[in-house]
Amino acid sequence: MATISDTRLEQVIDRFEEVEARMGAATEPSEIIALSKEHAELKPVVDKARELIAARKGLVEAESLVSSGDKEMAELAEMEIEDLREKLPGLEQEMQILLLPKDVDDTADIVLELRAGTGGDEAALFAGDLFRMYARYAQLMGWKVDVVDASPGDAGGYKEIVANISGDGVFGHMKWESGVHRVQRVPATETQGRIHTSAATVAVLPAPENIEIDIRPEDIRIDTMRSSGAGGQHVNTTDSAVRILHLPTNIMVTSSEKSQHVNREKAMEQLKIRLYEKQRAEADAERAETRASQIGSGDRSQKVRTYNYPENRVTDHRIGLTLYSLDRIISGDKLQDVIEALITEDQARKLAAMDAVA
Repeated sequence: MATISDTRLEQVIDRFEEVEARMGAATEPSEIIALSKEHAELKPVVDKARELIAARKGLVEAESLVSSGDKEMAELAEMEIEDLREKLPGLEQEMQILLLPKDVDDTADIVLELRAGTGGDEAALFAGDLFRMYARYAQLMGWKVDVVDASPGDAGGYKEIVANISGDGVFGHMKWESGVHRVQRVPATETQGRIHTSAATVAVLPAPENIEIDIRPEDIRIDTMRSSGAGGQHVNTTDSAVRILHLPTNIMVTSSEKSQHVNREKAMEQLKIRLYEKQRAEADAERAETRASQIGSGDRSQKVRTYNYPENRVTDHRIGLTLYSLDRIISGDKLQDVIEALITEDQARKLAAMDAVA
């Protein structure tokens, strides 16, 4: 592993101190927000940089004491040298990880889309299980979940459900979930006890702040319709749901709250996000060779994970990870174990790529 120079570490610290100074003088709300965000992102990096610099300095000082002629001090210094030499490689690796290039959207909120795939009613039930898993995980992470649109399955679950999830670093964690999720279990309606295989697709779209997408009025068609969600008599008698079709791309979005005004706003926001994701995907396609070396391309045709109920097993096929705790993972309580493994593997590959270049 390449050693990070003291100059690089000092650059990070200098930038952090500059941001702190500007925060004290800033008066514009937008600048204060931007500086506060950068300050929060830099803080753990700077803390680790200062710890690494202090350890390096301590090693140099301890080595100088060994040859000082003071036998007692030399013995203490040798113990210190042993401890620091054992500690430094770990600090170097932690610092390398913190300095890795990050996805520009890692801190963004997301739009989560789940759709039942092959498997009929069982696929819809599985999509419902996945949504509850993500909702519970979001709760544990302190994120907010807002369902935008849902189409219930005939036997339960969802044929399709779309939700906004907002909070700290949502996309950076949830981006690994995009793809085809497969379930193997005995459906409740199965009388012969046979295991069925069904699937659901998960799409995670980043919703960065201040999306600049130009949507011309002549490029969209807006329709109103009756909401299919819960809501009693009001929903049954009012054409409140809004559907927007973007004619140039054929992208369609729907929002079905009680208020038509709110639905129009939400649907437009969803359309901007979908168009942003289309732009992002097109840019990613141009870097396909680079993306091929990374985990989770987000391609929905990619089978990313299998949930085997008879064996209580979850397997993530991208990194060959198998955990026998399906019950805790599908409940959302242990999903973090899978996500952390994916993040760690991605970091290891990026570090290996940096070392190869160096």
